[in-house]
Amino acid sequence: MKPLLQASVESSLLSSVEYGSDQTLELRFRSGVSYRYFSVPATVVEGFLAAESKGAYFNRHVRNSFPYQRLH
Repeated sequence: MKPLLQASVESSLLSSVEYGSDQTLELRFRSGVSYRYFSVPATVVEGFLAAESKGAYFNRHVRNSFPYQRLH
């Protein structure tokens, strides 16, 4: 998967985000753990990037909303 987006984010919860053309969202948390979320629409990622609080947006719109896999 070649990422469409790869960026560091300003957040007390998250450190970076990667989004692929296959609608896979990979989030790295400040704790060092990464999760991959599947079938995430681009509009959700755009909302996440625009959100003042990335952690609050994640908790409301991503967490428990999409199938996921813990990476490490």
